[in-house]
Amino acid sequence: MRLRPLAALSAVALSAILLAGCSGGGGGDASPSASASAAADLCSSAAPSGAVSDGITVTGDFGTVPTVDFTKPIDTTDLTLQRTVQTKGTGAAIAAGDFVSYAATILDGATGSVLSQAGYTPGEILPEQISADNGGQIFGCATVGSRLTLATATGNETTPSVVYVIDVLGITPTAAWGEEQAPVAGMPTVTLGDDGTPDITVDTSAAPPTETQVAVLKKGDGPAVLDGNQVLIQFRGARWSTGELFDGGDTWATHTPYTGSVSGFVPGFSKALVGQNVGSQVLVVIPPADGYGEGDINTTDLKGETLVFVIDILGTAPAATQ
Repeated sequence: MRLRPLAALSAVALSAILLAGCSGGGGGDASPSASASAAADLCSSAAPSGAVSDGITVTGDFGTVPTVDFTKPIDTTDLTLQRTVQTKGTGAAIAAGDFVSYAATILDGATGSVLSQAGYTPGEILPEQISADNGGQIFGCATVGSRLTLATATGNETTPSVVYVIDVLGITPTAAWGEEQAPVAGMPTVTLGDDGTPDITVDTSAAPPTETQVAVLKKGDGPAVLDGNQVLIQFRGARWSTGELFDGGDTWATHTPYTGSVSGFVPGFSKALVGQNVGSQVLVVIPPADGYGEGDINTTDLKGETLVFVIDILGTAPAATQ
C-alpha cells in the first residue's frame, strides 16, 4: 500500500487519501468459515509497529480532535509503513467486508503541522469497506474503540513523511437500523428478512401514482442527507406493472452497499434521499416523469415504468473536492 498525502487536504477527501494506492474492495463472504478466514487475513495484513509509530504521543479523548507529538523531523531512511495500537478498544473486531466509521488526523512528519482532520463530526466522511488489500494495512483487525498511530515515508519532496492518528469509531450495519414507522396506506408493502433484505409487494391492479411518493419505513438518528452529498446505501427496485425486481436495481443480490452522489440518480430517487437521516429506510414510488421518461413499457428498459424502491441509508458525506 502507498499512502499519498497532499499538502492541503479537504476533510471530505480524507478517506480517499487514507486508502489511496490500495487495490480492490472487500466484498466479504457471509459464511462463518469465510468470515473467520477474512478476519485472520486482516490481522495478518496489518502493518507492523516500529520505533516511529511507537514514539507518537497522543492526548485527548477518543473520538475527539487529538493533540499529537513526535520527534521531528521523522527520519525517512528505510521507513516503511508502521502501525501501533495506542489504545485497544473493547468493541467488535473488524472483519473483511465490514464498513468502518472512523476519525482521522494527518500530520506532516517533518513539521508536525496538521494536513487534514475529519470524522470527528458525524457526516464528514463515509464509512470505508475494509479488506486485506483495501485498508487492511491501516486498520488490520482492530477493535472498535481503538486508537491507532501510523507513520510512513511518502517519496514526496514537499511532504516526505506523514503521521496518522485514527480512532476506530464503529462498524456500520449494512441494513437500516432506525425506529420502525407506521406504514402509509396505498403504498406498496415491504417485509424484511432476518438480514434486512426487503421483499416488495405491489398491488399491480391499482393505478400507479402520477407524482413521486415517499414513505419513511424506519427513522434513523444520523446526519441528514444534503443535496449533492455522497451516500452509502442499499436498495432494491421493482416494476409497478409486474411487481417484479429488475436488473441493476438490487444491491441486496450481492449484499454490497453502493456509494454514489445524490445528484447521480434519477430525480425521484434523489428526492427520496434528500433530507432523510442516516439509519433510515425509505420507500419511494417513482412515476416515469421522475424516472426514465415516458414510453412503452417493455422488458428491455425502464421507460414508461413506474418504479418502486426500498432504500436503506447507511452513510452520507459531502462530495469530495480537492
